[in-house]
Amino acid sequence: MDIATIIGIIGGFTLVITAMGWGGGLSWFLDLPSMMIVLGGTFGAVLINYPLSTVVKVIPAAKNIFFKRETEVQEVIELFVEMAGITRREGLLSLERMEAKIEDPFLSKAVGLVLDGVDPTDVEIILETEIQSVAERHRIGAEIFTTMGNFAPAMGLMGTLIGLVKMLMQMSDPAMIGPSMSLALITTFYGVILSNLVFLPIAGKLKTQSSHELFIKYLMLNGTLAMQSGDHPRMVKQKLLSFVAPRERGAAY
Repeated sequence: MDIATIIGIIGGFTLVITAMGWGGGLSWFLDLPSMMIVLGGTFGAVLINYPLSTVVKVIPAAKNIFFKRETEVQEVIELFVEMAGITRREGLLSLERMEAKIEDPFLSKAVGLVLDGVDPTDVEIILETEIQSVAERHRIGAEIFTTMGNFAPAMGLMGTLIGLVKMLMQMSDPAMIGPSMSLALITTFYGVILSNLVFLPIAGKLKTQSSHELFIKYLMLNGTLAMQSGDHPRMVKQKLLSFVAPRERGAAY
């Protein structure tokens, strides 16, 4: 579980809700029509922009910001050094007994290609294509949440205009001015909150996770090619360490 995400959500909403209740009541900020305008308008606009099947696929991706465990670079390097040592001593077919222990689907596929005797050039092309496909899926997922973050304030502004129109149309009835003005202001508030504390942060987290995952996959791709070419374990390690920032190599490896 990503503790930073949990702290950010709980901390951000706690401070905002505390400020909302300071010197008044939280019920002042609860307005169902405003929620309907912002949420309904935002999701409606997203469905117009993207196919339903694409939007549905993004929902599981949002879970990743809480529960996805990031693969550590050190783990990948140590694994490839171990596999390179085994293949140098016993040959590539010796990887069969390790294949069942590999949990990462991408790495499992890479090892499977090596065991099948696929040419290194073709291995690189196949894995590179898969990485590009993953990058595109991640891009769309983050883009949808960014789009929601852009639409939410606009829907809030729409609610503000609706509230102002209702207020101006009922100026003769003073009792209706307050509720109409409340609708005008609360919708903008909802739009800003959803955009800046929910949708845009989720998009940012998905982009960060995607960058790390793609980095790990490229690390695995290069480790696979080095191992397949029969490089010495120390050479494999040095090749993979070239992906790591120089100041981090000494401390971590």
